[in-house]
Amino acid sequence: MSLFDDYDVRQIGNLELLARQVVEGFIIGLHKSPFHGFSVEFAEHRLYNPGDSTKNIDWKVYARTDKLFTKRFEEETNLRCQIVMDASSSMYFPDNGSKDTGQVNKLRFSALAAASLMNLLKKQRDAFGLSIFADKVEQHTRCKSSTAHYKLLLTYLDSLLNNPQRDKMTAAADSLHEIADNIHRRSLVVIFSDMMEQSEESEKLFSALQHLKHNKHEVILFHVVDKSKEMDFEFENRPYIFIDMETGERVRLQSNQVKDYYKEQMTKFKKELEMKCLQYQIDFVEADINQGFRQILLPYLVKRSKMGT
Repeated sequence: MSLFDDYDVRQIGNLELLARQVVEGFIIGLHKSPFHGFSVEFAEHRLYNPGDSTKNIDWKVYARTDKLFTKRFEEETNLRCQIVMDASSSMYFPDNGSKDTGQVNKLRFSALAAASLMNLLKKQRDAFGLSIFADKVEQHTRCKSSTAHYKLLLTYLDSLLNNPQRDKMTAAADSLHEIADNIHRRSLVVIFSDMMEQSEESEKLFSALQHLKHNKHEVILFHVVDKSKEMDFEFENRPYIFIDMETGERVRLQSNQVKDYYKEQMTKFKKELEMKCLQYQIDFVEADINQGFRQILLPYLVKRSKMGT
């Protein structure tokens, strides 16, 4: 597999086109994998159940697969999915300080992952909404399944990518509480975030995740990271100036002086996050921006299947 499933994420000018290509490539890949049951038929049809009307059976699909599928129609909505995106300044990592808007960072990766997920949801005639937060909730739309709604949400993602804001703090806990209060029907909540809350706020953050589960939502947390840099601290052994992307604070360090301690703290943070998610029955998925989008779309399809839709 190439870095981004054969698509150049740096050329993200047409988010809709790229999302469609990612989804189509993913579905084709499923045909060749052990997950054939999640193939294009899964996206466009649903399995025939005894007792269903036979008038909507797709006989062409039956001829290809020897399985009975019924066609799904525009008014069918089996799932409601609220996509929640962290847009705080830490999501702009890695940032080389240039004005290259095509650079791959956590925010751009998350935006294309969200757009691809929306494309797949639209194919499945499911309803989806979008919430964007940083130091407050900046955007919150309710779930709809129309093409017009899909295009509107893509404009929100485009605007986010084309208008970067530095030194923007995160208030993930307060924002997730607010979002939980504003999702009024049981939904699948998909969160894209690095979860870089201030350490003293970690309990509030876990409380906010619990709030989502208390409201009976199913939750997938995609923990978006640049694994090589943020988790493994793979820097050359030379002096660097490290900049806090949310406060602008600068620290000059020789990388090997702090590497062991840094990795220890990040491992501790990740394990605590994983344990809390396990405790609250939240699906925790590490999403490395240096990998493709299969790591996003496949866990979604597995979760969707388990939800019985």
